[in-house]
Amino acid sequence: MIRKKIPEDHYRASRICRVLGNPTAYEMLHLLKNKQMRPEEIASTLGVSISTVSLTLRALRQIDLVRYIVKWKTRIYWIKDEQVITVMNDLEKLVKRIKYREY
Repeated sequence: MIRKKIPEDHYRASRICRVLGNPTAYEMLHLLKNKQMRPEEIASTLGVSISTVSLTLRALRQIDLVRYIVKWKTRIYWIKDEQVITVMNDLEKLVKRIKYREY
């Protein structure tokens, strides 16, 4: 049996879901929705190592959710598109709805 190729949009959406499934990445996006931050600030705030932050930021960059600029030998990160925040808010509403729904 030949497997059907999935549409490009579906594939990219699944990659975003995979990265957002990482609790560290999700928390980083929560931090970045309020302000631009350096990796050191993110590591300190979340209580994780700088290497964990670097790997997670790389994953977020690869799926095009965050951007950075270099200033004085350090990178400053921010969320690329405000739609990411909307999606996160919608996901959290869904979680609350599922949590309190009676069947």
